[in-house]
Amino acid sequence: MVNEAELKHLRRCVELAAEALEAGDEPFGSVLVGGDGTVLAEDHNRVASGDRTRHPEFELARWAAAHLAPGERASATVYTSGEHCPMCAAAHGWVGLGRIVYVASSDQLGTWLAELGVPVGPVRALPINEVAPDVVVEGPVPGLSDEVRSLHRRFHRAEA
Repeated sequence: MVNEAELKHLRRCVELAAEALEAGDEPFGSVLVGGDGTVLAEDHNRVASGDRTRHPEFELARWAAAHLAPGERASATVYTSGEHCPMCAAAHGWVGLGRIVYVASSDQLGTWLAELGVPVGPVRALPINEVAPDVVVEGPVPGLSDEVRSLHRRFHRAEA
């Protein structure tokens, strides 16, 4: 169960996802928070550039590897609007980041995209713990998923 401070971080993730959408990108946003509760870094999707690896979770893992000691990475939490894809889950695990808390699951996203007629992507969605089994994961977190769903609907309807 997430507390009010964590909900604040998740709300920021949804705001970042909306910023990505406004920039013409897929609506995903993530925040890296240190063990002491300090926001360390944040990002949103940047795949519209043509580089499909520019996911915010992957960027935050790279940022953490460059700027944090192993103990700091292990005590950090990544809050995100959507469950990590396999690429991002692997980066998270390899870098040694701590907990992940997400608003919407990959299963939810898959259902929403299927309802919109969006073709399945080239990489199969897997639960985070199938890729990084030792990472503590919490999600989906109810209460914000309708907003995330709405952002994805807006993005994919505009694409059509």
